[in-house]
Amino acid sequence: GLKSIKGSCHNFCTAVKDVTYKELKSLLNSRQITLIDVRERWEIVEYGKIPGSINIPLGEVGEALQMNPNDFKEKYNEVKPSKSDSLVFSCLAGVRSKKALDTAVSLGFNSVQHYAGGWNEWATYEFSEKKKGN
Repeated sequence: GLKSIKGSCHNFCTAVKDVTYKELKSLLNSRQITLIDVRERWEIVEYGKIPGSINIPLGEVGEALQMNPNDFKEKYNEVKPSKSDSLVFSCLAGVRSKKALDTAVSLGFNSVQHYAGGWNEWATYEFSEKKKGN
C-alpha cells in the first residue's frame, strides 16, 4: 500500500518506493495517484505521454507545487495535488523524476513515488502489448 512514513525522512528519504510498470498501470486505472511527467514540453509533443499524466517540466516543479490552486489549474489544466495526495513522478529514464521527487518531499509532500522506468519503459511495454494485439 501507499503508507507514508512520517518523521523518518531527514535530509534524504530512502522510504521512497519506486513503482513498477504494472503498479503504475493499476494505480492510474484506479485513479489513486497523480502522475507528473517532468520531461520538457517538446519531448511530450515529439514522443507522447503516459495517459492521465500532467506535464510539469522539471524546472517548474518546485514553483508548480507551491502555486495557488487557481493558478495551477489555469497553467496545467489539472487540479493541483494537495500535500496528502499520492504523487508519482516520471520522466524519460528516471533521472529527472528522482530530482522532482526530492523537491516534492522537501516541500512537505509525504506520499510520493517514482516511476524509475519512465517513458522509455512505458513505451516499450505499451507498444509491445499493442503488437501482440491486446
